[in-house]
Amino acid sequence: MKNTILLAGATGDLGGKICLALIKRGAHVRLLIREGSNHDRVHNLSQAGAEVITVNYGDEAALISACDNVSCVVSALAGLYDVIVTAQTLLLNAALKAGVKRFIPSDFCTDFTQLQKGDNRNFDLRKEFQEILDSAEIHATSIFNGAFTYVLQNNIPLLDTKERSIAYFQDKLDWKIDFTTVTNTAEYTAAVALDDSSPRFLNIASFRVSPHELAELTRKVFGAKFELKERGPINYFADYIRKIRQEQADGEKQLYPQWQQMQYLHSMFTAHHKEINNDRYDISNWTSAEQTLKDLFQKDKI
Repeated sequence: MKNTILLAGATGDLGGKICLALIKRGAHVRLLIREGSNHDRVHNLSQAGAEVITVNYGDEAALISACDNVSCVVSALAGLYDVIVTAQTLLLNAALKAGVKRFIPSDFCTDFTQLQKGDNRNFDLRKEFQEILDSAEIHATSIFNGAFTYVLQNNIPLLDTKERSIAYFQDKLDWKIDFTTVTNTAEYTAAVALDDSSPRFLNIASFRVSPHELAELTRKVFGAKFELKERGPINYFADYIRKIRQEQADGEKQLYPQWQQMQYLHSMFTAHHKEINNDRYDISNWTSAEQTLKDLFQKDKI
């Protein structure tokens, strides 16, 4: 008998890839879809073999029914308090009432257990849900993947291909930053969802790279020298972010306001994996830093 996995957030890039990875591993995937979800994405996943259930998260009976005979609930939901705390709590409560044994929350990010409250607003929401999840009688597993590699395409200060510069903070030139592709994260999550013995926390990274190593790699791949720029002490940067956040109150209603983007950069240089659990499952095609930069270089030339 196939494992039945309930997946929330499947219309997002990560969620869609988790769905396909689960199907590839032989699981029966039940997608929890809201009204108004992207029709084309839902159709494509349905054609791939997923079962689609459209629900309103406020309908407890429908959520419980969706969780019937499910072995694990996987959340790839993205959003603010109404999603990360409220919607995930509603989903968790339905899973508990349906007798689901396992839950994987949408914690695909830096290991926020190493961060202080206020360091990252979006991670604080995950911390709040973590407290709710840990108080429940269910086997939970969080997967920390560091930063997604696609952020390197956005000309963030860490890697600015337009300015040909690499930023770092005082005493952080050799600080290892964890990066994982969406595809690698999805493949690993599928393996975790089918493993009843998975631990509470798992750390993965397609690659780990320091600003110093990034400078050497960009020289090799781009054939150009990227200037290393020190931005001062990391605590000064944190103070600056708090100031900007206070000045931009409207950002509290946005998923990625300017100050939140800065908080992600701050998190990259504040927390990183103490150990890597890549080898726990049969994921062989971990993307390298060099390949990521080569893909970026090709995009940069277009």
